[in-house]
Amino acid sequence: MKKSLLFLSMLVAASTAFSQHFELGAKAGVNVSNFTGASNAADLKANSYVGFHAGGFVSLFAGKHFAIQPEVLLSTQGAKVEDAGTKRDYKLTYINIPVMLKIRATGGFYVEAGPQIGFKVNEKIDGTSEDFAKSTDLSIAGGLGYHSPIGLGVGVRYTAGLSKLGDFNFQNPQTPDWKNGVLQFSLFYTLFNQRH
Repeated sequence: MKKSLLFLSMLVAASTAFSQHFELGAKAGVNVSNFTGASNAADLKANSYVGFHAGGFVSLFAGKHFAIQPEVLLSTQGAKVEDAGTKRDYKLTYINIPVMLKIRATGGFYVEAGPQIGFKVNEKIDGTSEDFAKSTDLSIAGGLGYHSPIGLGVGVRYTAGLSKLGDFNFQNPQTPDWKNGVLQFSLFYTLFNQRH
């Protein structure tokens, strides 16, 4: 809880500093996720899982090229886990709040990086509700993309987990030190577009 409050306090302070003008946006796209890190067992493997993300954001600009962009995204992610020959789908649903520092070139191309906190809202193994993941997930993200003058844009972003995902009950005696890793491909659209 203390980490969450610190994160939100930083968001408010940064939003105050970056507020000369703003753009409102909506985005959606595909997640290609996996559990990253050591499993300590040869017969325990995690493979990619395909999900989605959707939500909104606001870009708060300071000058022409710099912005801070807080977002709220519903995100489904996870992995296909093979444990001693048994394959199961581990699906997690989060409300993710990334706060990206964005640098946008005159032509519309941009790069971005920033922290993210995720709040778990659901988790399932092969469609059955389970409780293996922690309630919050801390990550760092980076990406790039293109934002057209009419407001349409595309982006790609990778989010790397910083906190341990949770505790797993596998046939292997070892508990893997897994974290979330998510590659996102997004389409977005903004209102109140600024190019001055």
